[in-house]
Formats: sequence, C-alpha cells, structure tokens
Amino acid sequence: MDTMRDRFVTTTSRLLDEDPRLALVLAEISRDGFDAAARAHPDRVVNVGIREQLLIGAGAGMALTGLRPVMHTFASFLVERPFEQVKLDLGHQGVGGVLVSSGASYDWPAGGFTHMAPGDVALLDTLDGWTVHVPGHPDEAETLLRRAVAADERVYVRLSVQSNRTARPTTGDAFVPLRRGTAGVVVAVGPVLDDVLAATEGLDLTVLYATTVRPFDAAGLRRAAGAATAADVVIVEPYLAGTSTGAANDALADLPHRVLGLGVSRTELRRYGGLEEHLVAHGLDPQGLRGRITGFLRR
Repeated sequence: MDTMRDRFVTTTSRLLDEDPRLALVLAEISRDGFDAAARAHPDRVVNVGIREQLLIGAGAGMALTGLRPVMHTFASFLVERPFEQVKLDLGHQGVGGVLVSSGASYDWPAGGFTHMAPGDVALLDTLDGWTVHVPGHPDEAETLLRRAVAADERVYVRLSVQSNRTARPTTGDAFVPLRRGTAGVVVAVGPVLDDVLAATEGLDLTVLYATTVRPFDAAGLRRAAGAATAADVVIVEPYLAGTSTGAANDALADLPHRVLGLGVSRTELRRYGGLEEHLVAHGLDPQGLRGRITGFLRR
C-alpha cells in the first residue's frame, strides 16, 4: 500500500493537469515527486527552497490572483515555523489555500525534535476559519485532498506515516459511528482508529471515527453521548493531548459529562527511537489505551 504522502503526490499531480486554477508551492520537501508536474506546469509549480515563511507568502500571493494554492512541507515547517505568515498572509488577508503536511507528530523521530509537530492543530485552533482534515488511510487522504482543493476556504490536511488497515467513509464532516455501546463514547481521530478499536474490543462503548476535526461535529457527539447511560467521552488524537477537549465540553455544555483527552504528551522524548516506540511512550498503543480508557470509565 502506498503512503498518504505518496498519494498526495500522485493526486496533486493529476489535479494540476485537470484544474488550471491549482498551484503548488514546495519548500524542497517532496520536490523529486513533482519533477514531472513542474516540467508540465512551470508557472504553477514553485519550489522556494528552505524558506518556509516564503512558502506561505508565495501561496497567499497566488491566492490573491485567483489561484488555489497547495502549500506543502513537514508539519513543523508548515504550521509552526511560518505561523505569523499563516496568520497574516492567509487569515488577515482573507484568502484561501490548502496546507498539506507530512511528518505528523513524530513520523521521523531520527530527525529530532525540530521535525516533530504535535502542537500543530492546537496552534491553528488559535485562528479563525480553518478546516482541519486528519485522514487515517491513503484513500481517505485522496478524498479529503480533492475536497480541499475544490473548496475556497483555508484547509489543513494532516498526513501521517501511521495508517489504518482499512479506509472508512469520508462523505462529510460528521463523525462516523463504527460501534454502538452504552457505557461511554470514544472518538478516534484519523490514524489512531485501529489501535482504538483493538483497545476497546469487548467493551460496551460507542466508537466514533473522525477524519475532519474542525469544524468539530458537536451534534454527532451530543447524539452519541445522549444515548449512553453516562456522558463519559474519551477523545484519542494523534497530536497534542487535549486539543479537542474544549470543543467536546462546549458540545456537551448542558449535559452532565466528563471528557478525557488522550494524545501526545507535552513531555519531550529525547531518546527519539521509532514511531512505534513513541506510540507506546505516549500510551497510544492498544494496551496503553485500554488501561487509560477503562481506568477513566471506572472512576
């Protein structure tokens, strides 16, 4: 199976052929994958080099001319490093564009902390008007990318090496119920789904699957929590723990409820290891998740 990043390259290359409005701005990352696209569309495929602030500024400038820019690099260099440009060049100027990241929270731990971005979604949460997609499979990544390109607003598509075995429906922004139970609700975001399903096997829980987290499906969460005997909600996200607990609390404001946010800890892991070791260290493997979920529900 190809990776989400592979699918991004092939899908975007096709879209550049199909849509004369589309432009692509790179900052070295994935450059080789777009060699053919750059030769075919030299006026709409631009590599600015290792200049991430310029990456966003150039994309925003293209948007001002009527193009639909896709801006791509590692998440830490796409959201964190040029955040001022994201805030001003895109948001303040009121123009749309598509940010497509790779690297996720710790896809390449050997790159060190400079290449890790568990706080990217929380950082975008400080800005108005962003749609955030977190696919869990390459097929979902393609669907969500095509939807983002066809729109006009500001969209962040967060790609990851971690992937679920099976693609799920991504027909809209609503959370998708995969299991029904009465003891509580677990929301699994993107690539953590397989581990959440393994962790909750045999438990009387509703499992909702989310590939779009902004806007947050408040109505879907309310329906699921209202059908349970207790409105106990666990949100498992592949980025900073607690990123969506505020949105969940707002959705359930008039119901007695509890919310637990599981995700990447704020503690920096300086022995970088590999992806699987980071999942275990943050308690996001099936065993760690089961212990934390059942412990929360027992309290």
